[in-house]
Amino acid sequence: MKLYTSPGACSMTSHIVLEWLGKPYEAENITREQRKTPEFLALNPAGAVPVLTDGDWALTQNFAILNYLADSSPEAKLTGDGSPRARAEINRWLGFLNSDLHPAFKPFFGAVAYLGDETMIAKSHDNARQVIRKLFERADRQLCKQDWLAGFRSVADPYLFVMLRWAKGLGIDLTGLEGLARFEQRLRADPGVQAAMRAEGLDPAS
Repeated sequence: MKLYTSPGACSMTSHIVLEWLGKPYEAENITREQRKTPEFLALNPAGAVPVLTDGDWALTQNFAILNYLADSSPEAKLTGDGSPRARAEINRWLGFLNSDLHPAFKPFFGAVAYLGDETMIAKSHDNARQVIRKLFERADRQLCKQDWLAGFRSVADPYLFVMLRWAKGLGIDLTGLEGLARFEQRLRADPGVQAAMRAEGLDPAS
């Protein structure tokens, strides 16, 4: 398998999971400019990461890639006991991360630049900070009850970790969210997380 990733992007989620699987794989860091090349657009017409290739097959979208990786290596136990309920619990949290939390960051990534008004853009950023804080509070309530989002280590957990890094980089207030703080410390100490971050040229402490 080969993963196309960009340092610190949401694709780092799949990178961490590949480390957790413990099987040989290749990861290639690509820039925004490289994502616009004909070669990459042939793999993903959206010009986005992650892209996972397995032989001559290319798979896009974090949600799909994470489920594929978990299913391809059941011995890694990233799907809990493998029951329908365990899988539903994972997908509940993947859906929350992919459809609620991740899109909430879009105002910071240029989605409101079209407004052309610095005051309006600043207001949209302030609103996004409030929305993101509320969403993290939901995850925190879960993590105050248990160590992992789904109740067991799963492919959802690295996704939350990546979102936490984004939030901290943007200065979003996460004070008082003790469950999240413990979760972050646990992930930062994880050898697979550290290996994926170093491979992307990132300081594991950042």
